[in-house]
Amino acid sequence: MEAPPSPRRLVAVVLAAVALLVSSPCSALLSAKGVNIEVQALIGIKNQLKDPHGVLKNWDQYSVDPCSFTMITCSSDNFVTGLEAPSQNLSGLLAPSIGNLTSLETILLQNNIISGPIPAEIGNLASLKTLDLSGNNFYGEIPPSVGHLESLQYLRLNNNTLSGPFPTASTNLSHLVFLDLSYNNLSGPIPGSLARTYNIVGNPLICAANTEKDCYGTAPMPMTYNLSQGTPPMKAKSHKFAVAFGAVTGCMGFLFLAAGFLFWWRQRRNRQILFDDEDQHMDNVSLGNVRRFQFRELQVATEKFSSKNILGKGGFGHVYRGQLPDGTLVAVKRLKDGNAAGGESQFKTEVEMISLAVHRNLLRILGFCMTATERLLVYPYMSNGSVASRLKEAAFGLDH
Repeated sequence: MEAPPSPRRLVAVVLAAVALLVSSPCSALLSAKGVNIEVQALIGIKNQLKDPHGVLKNWDQYSVDPCSFTMITCSSDNFVTGLEAPSQNLSGLLAPSIGNLTSLETILLQNNIISGPIPAEIGNLASLKTLDLSGNNFYGEIPPSVGHLESLQYLRLNNNTLSGPFPTASTNLSHLVFLDLSYNNLSGPIPGSLARTYNIVGNPLICAANTEKDCYGTAPMPMTYNLSQGTPPMKAKSHKFAVAFGAVTGCMGFLFLAAGFLFWWRQRRNRQILFDDEDQHMDNVSLGNVRRFQFRELQVATEKFSSKNILGKGGFGHVYRGQLPDGTLVAVKRLKDGNAAGGESQFKTEVEMISLAVHRNLLRILGFCMTATERLLVYPYMSNGSVASRLKEAAFGLDH
């Protein structure tokens, strides 16, 4: 019988474990109560929003991994770097807890119905490069803390009801490439050196830099050429007619050319989205009991791989919820780097091996899809959420 370990050895093991935990990236994200700070911040955002389509449904307060949330992207070391939920019909308020996602580089919330003021805490996001809140109902002044976003490159706040002056601290935005403040109720001067490209049309009380004396008077900054400022000299009638005829003919030709190009582009795009050349010569063959799907089938089932159908994200790709024509619900895993899997024969071999792994605790594979550039796996849809959320709920129930 072995002798029990000495107290000194036990202490050394415990200290080593604590040191390993403290040095891990995850521990840096834990609050004093042991809750992941980024999860807590995202749940705070979710609680302030109305989500009619359920695109934030899998944002679980008991989760330990925010990188599994829909509309979220993460860095290689599992820090949240992107919040991307454009055109999802979200309404409500943007919560101040967004300021706790300090690794954010991208915020894309354009074309929703979010209202209220822009939270001042957004100025805490020192790594933010892209901020797009356009096409919402934000009101109030642009918070001065926006001037603290020294890494910001693209800023779009157009088509809201923002008012007041643009923050003077915004001159710190030395990396700003594009700025769009159009169609708000802003007033006062805009620094001329703020961005390489900017749009301020639709703000009748706004003016250019160094013209403060006109900003609050009756002479707002002209956005277009004013015909009352002068007219060109009169020419002979024949010359005017020739110029007018040439201009009209040129415009008509340009419009026809643009219409033809648009028609060609739309036809080409539709063929790329809803057509796959490889499906023309691929029969519905099977590997054992595993069905081979056509890419068109899975496009239709997932609504062209819509972001609202994303169930999860991982290192191998995204998983989408889909519905087959017979009503069967499936989970479609779309692998990243589909054409780097080693070729058709190797992928078939891997699918066959997965299909042979039969166990009551393993999710069986229903089928697969393979094209020149895509590799997809089809599984039964399981509606009970993640393992992490179930374990957390069970633990919470035992505590009570």
